[in-house]
Amino acid sequence: MTSPTTTPLATGVAMLGLGAMGSSLAARLLDAGHQVTVWNRSAGRDADLVDRGAQPGATVADTVTAHPLIVACLLRHPSVHETLDPVVDRLRDKTLVNLTTTTPNEARELAAWAAVHGIDYLDGAILAVPAMIGSPGAQVFYSGSRTAFDQYREVLDAWATSIFDGSDAGRASLIDFALLSGMYHMFAGFLHGAAMVGSEGMTAKDFAARATPFISAMTGGFAGFAQVVDGGDYTVAGQQSLDFSDLSYIVRASDEQGVNPATLAAVQALITRQIAAGHGSEGFSRIYESFRAAEVTVGGGLRAPHRSP
Repeated sequence: MTSPTTTPLATGVAMLGLGAMGSSLAARLLDAGHQVTVWNRSAGRDADLVDRGAQPGATVADTVTAHPLIVACLLRHPSVHETLDPVVDRLRDKTLVNLTTTTPNEARELAAWAAVHGIDYLDGAILAVPAMIGSPGAQVFYSGSRTAFDQYREVLDAWATSIFDGSDAGRASLIDFALLSGMYHMFAGFLHGAAMVGSEGMTAKDFAARATPFISAMTGGFAGFAQVVDGGDYTVAGQQSLDFSDLSYIVRASDEQGVNPATLAAVQALITRQIAAGHGSEGFSRIYESFRAAEVTVGGGLRAPHRSP
């Protein structure tokens, strides 16, 4: 005699925010059999989801009251407070998963706000575009309440590969932004190169065909850079030295082609700073120290150099 199989109980989810990403998240929950109540600031965005079985929330208060799990995927950090502050008394003893794009400190502020009001808070950073939600390639990083992560793991896993990055609510956002920084620098480098060859008539398509295998191969060097950085010894043999990494001739070539060299000039400035400090014979990865010790202008003022532990 075989034991009867059991089907996990559907979880009720209150979904706040139905932009492209919020709608994709809600749709995936419906596909996975969860009960979903949806709300959006602009009326009419819920029609397709309601047709698929979602319950429309007439107000924010009605929506957050419907289920113990509230998911916010709104425009920016202020919109989370604008949406939830008026109904905060209804959130006590509930769980808030915030998937709104926030800086690490904004996530920490929301976690502190949630704690004051008796809300279990989990911050999430989505490393995917809306069309990827529910696919193996999508990832969402979470930090904050481990209890919330474990309790609602089935819901979270319906969207993407779920990764818990610790109790510091700002850590998921920090990792997400760091990855996006690498991506945008890479894209900017590609577009700068395309502009250089484009000045002589090569199409961006032809340049992409040349660049893709080369850049893909170069990413294999990340592990080596990481080993040097983590070890803290930039004199390790086998590295390209900073003296040899002079990019001024590429900057000059860009100027000669009438192409703005701003992105490359920024890298050259990091190299120059380390050479001026007497590290020219050390490896290129030493520019990591220029990032760590950078004086950053914030809000018109100069912030003291930041050094990681």
